[in-house]
Amino acid sequence: MRFADTECSVQTPEGIVHAKPGDAILAGPKGERWRVSRAHFAAKYEPLFPTQAGDPGCYRALPYRVMALCMRERFEVILSDGVSRLRGHSGDWLVDYGDGSLGIVAPMSFADTYEILG
Repeated sequence: MRFADTECSVQTPEGIVHAKPGDAILAGPKGERWRVSRAHFAAKYEPLFPTQAGDPGCYRALPYRVMALCMRERFEVILSDGVSRLRGHSGDWLVDYGDGSLGIVAPMSFADTYEILG
């Protein structure tokens, strides 16, 4: 994980996401990348030793409740920055993080990352 020094674009499996300076750019175990705004990062991730909070390094996701809907057809969402556009496929999950941010998660990643609560 690193923090963006300048405005940049992050290629995700679902589309290009625009990052502002200070936004976190994360990478998953399969090489997938995504952005988390600096404003929401500390509430969602904690550093793993020896990384210090706010420094680039290794972080893990904190338990976090989200709303998610498994989509049955192709779909598209525009993120809160008004510029970034993600495209999902049938079977992908549309995730609302409850803080104004949305995401699209492929079925295998969703199963590995989230626990469905009744």
